[in-house]
Amino acid sequence: METQTLIYLVVGATFALYVGIAIWARAGSTGEFYAAGRGVHPVTNGMATAADWMSAASFISMAGLIAFTGYGNSSFLMGWTGGYVLLAMLLAPYLRKFGKYTVPEFIGDRFYSQAARLVAVVCLIIISVTYVIGQMTGVGVTFARFLQVDTATGLYIGSAVVFVYAVLGGMKGITYTQVAQYVVLITAYTIPAIFISLNLTGNPVPPLGLFSEHTASGQPLLQRLDEVIVGLGFAQYTTLNTSMFNMVLFTLALMIGTAGLPHVIIRFFTVPKVADARWSAGWALVFIAILYFTAPSVGAMARLNIVDTIQIGEVGSPEGNLAYENRPDWFQTWETTGLLRFEDKNADGRIQYYNEANAAFAAQAQEWGWAGNELTVNPDILVLANPEIANLPGWVIALVAAGGLAAALSTAAGLLLAISSAISHDVLKSALMPTISEKGELMAARISMAGAIVLATWLGLNPPGFAAQTVALAFGLAASSIFPVLMMGIFSKRINNMGAIAGMLTGILSTCLYIFTYLGWFFIPGTNMIANTPDNWLFGIAPASFGVVGAILNFAVAYGVSRATAAPPKEIQDLVESVRIPRGAGGAVAH
Repeated sequence: METQTLIYLVVGATFALYVGIAIWARAGSTGEFYAAGRGVHPVTNGMATAADWMSAASFISMAGLIAFTGYGNSSFLMGWTGGYVLLAMLLAPYLRKFGKYTVPEFIGDRFYSQAARLVAVVCLIIISVTYVIGQMTGVGVTFARFLQVDTATGLYIGSAVVFVYAVLGGMKGITYTQVAQYVVLITAYTIPAIFISLNLTGNPVPPLGLFSEHTASGQPLLQRLDEVIVGLGFAQYTTLNTSMFNMVLFTLALMIGTAGLPHVIIRFFTVPKVADARWSAGWALVFIAILYFTAPSVGAMARLNIVDTIQIGEVGSPEGNLAYENRPDWFQTWETTGLLRFEDKNADGRIQYYNEANAAFAAQAQEWGWAGNELTVNPDILVLANPEIANLPGWVIALVAAGGLAAALSTAAGLLLAISSAISHDVLKSALMPTISEKGELMAARISMAGAIVLATWLGLNPPGFAAQTVALAFGLAASSIFPVLMMGIFSKRINNMGAIAGMLTGILSTCLYIFTYLGWFFIPGTNMIANTPDNWLFGIAPASFGVVGAILNFAVAYGVSRATAAPPKEIQDLVESVRIPRGAGGAVAH
């Protein structure tokens, strides 16, 4: 059977499964729409949380960024997994004990302020919309390749699928759909990695294969990779090629941003007991670790495969580079998407792939007759193209297509639910229409989710970067706004409503301003005020790393304002005390 036919069958079957689950688990009440009726088993919730978490950034983009940067981008792995430890230990059990549906609802009640709740809604929407752009980018990339349509058409198709199962099922439908999506995505990620590890090293365990001997050369695989890319003017793969200060900041931003992501936090509202929230986080880490242990090997092996495909002989020799007319089928397929491009700058009909930005390598390249790097590869295609690059069977390619879509769609659904819940429950029900019926609120939630899908699709057409880069910005926003106020709300009885509001506004506005300064206002191309280069960054802090600074400002302003104003009422201080009681699954003390 042809590969394209297999792709249609496998992707079609998974989509039918998702829609079928949504129909079976259709939400019939607001409790089911927002929190799946609080009846999800912790193992099930852990698997759903892993799918919610392992988005297009993790499945599609992360290995690509690691492949083209190397050790420096291991911060993605450390930050994203470390954040779950913070979430499990510091936030999830206490928020579940509070017994509400949304993050803004907790903030509004804890800080006894409708204004605080609405500010939290604004922060949540900014974070979630930024995050969902990355997911839609991944959806577009995957559809563009595997259904052989342009990126925009791929976005529209993916949006339609999300619309059906997310709007229909709410949190209840999304939870069980995400369990299915986890099985699909983890299978799709690990099977090709096993094949490729076997091909290159003879070791079927990819994380071990990364540190094994490269069969063709007899060298350790990482040593071989360093050798071939350094020979083409690229930086050494296994060393840090960026500022350690910025790497530490970025890792911290990812960690505390993870713990402050609203669409992740609301997953812990779905379990029956407080203890289950902590167990859910633990199980989520187990399920996430399977992919995250595999990602570094996928990135390294894919980079080596690409170089070996292009560099077929001695570097610099007339026949050392692949003739364009002899390019493999996968190369031609990805060219049609525009995500892989060749420009014959020296008109020799061969593909020169090297680091033209390396001034020290320029003289050598000129001596060989090279006129510039001729191959441009979008990192987002690497995992999706990997099975084709390695000449794996068609059914593996079809499986990867389904996995990439499952990763992007599962997270997109969780984000859209967080947005719609905030609008319908925290704005409409809480502020604008407090007497609305449950049926009316449920309809409003579905309408707001549909609106969020339309907005996310439009923004996904012009993303500010690769999927993982765009998602990293959302972590900075969550780190600077939601995480500090949750921490202070749980662990400090002295923080009052004025402090919380001032802190959130300071954190989110400072981080947004810094990001927009370098990436453009609302990510619109050409509207940035300063070029996004390391030389222009304030104190060398990258836009994606600024969330830590925003968090510090949030904490400082909140404490300063709270100390200068009246302490919270006695009943609020008692509420905070009751939330921190470790035993029991009952709700917090009423106030």
